[in-house]
Amino acid sequence: MLVARQAARRGARVGVLDVCTAAVAALPVGGAGLSAMSRGAGSHPLCSTDDVSEQLEELQLMLGEGPCIEAFVDGCAVLASDLLAGRVQDHWAVFADAALEAGARAVFALPLQIGAISPGVLDLYADVPTVLDAEELADALAFADLATLLLLDARIDATGESALGPAPEHGFDDLGGYRAEIDQATGILTVQLGVGIDEAFVRLRAYAFMRGRRLADVAADLVAHRLRFSPEPETDPTDHTEHEP
Repeated sequence: MLVARQAARRGARVGVLDVCTAAVAALPVGGAGLSAMSRGAGSHPLCSTDDVSEQLEELQLMLGEGPCIEAFVDGCAVLASDLLAGRVQDHWAVFADAALEAGARAVFALPLQIGAISPGVLDLYADVPTVLDAEELADALAFADLATLLLLDARIDATGESALGPAPEHGFDDLGGYRAEIDQATGILTVQLGVGIDEAFVRLRAYAFMRGRRLADVAADLVAHRLRFSPEPETDPTDHTEHEP
């Protein structure tokens, strides 16, 4: 099996990164990424096969728009075969331009779900206009199904309980630390800004996007006290901590 061979090359147990890598090898796409999604907590990128797919995962979560978000909310595949198409530009005005600049021309988002459980979304991209035929779409959905099972199995392994949310591992290795830092940073913002968790996460995403930074890097700065948000701008020249305008 293609996914198992990818894991064997890494010398590790089969994980979602292997699903993404296998999907790229089997389908007419240039890269793949996967994000853990949740309606009740922050969403986080889990893995990506290249720089472009990594940027696409970050962009959608920061902007709160794009095929990934829509696939999760609606629970069905979202296939954008050409990001330059007028209807796509109108629908995702900010994301479409940002994705094109990152190097993507087509994006396909496939929700991971079993019944009412939906732990995330598998995203595929191509650098040219691309249409998946019926067989290719079926294969893509099969990869999404496998990723779903792996995420849920990982959650069971980690907690000993049934999985009702995204797995805490990044490829079953280091996502726990990645997510914990973003969650910790979000908690810090609730205190600094005096807002709820949802608004704090929105502010964190917006700050990262406006400055062209990765969400994880901004979170790390907040946790390490290299960055502080304040309800009102501060201009103390002796304070080397960066403040949100």
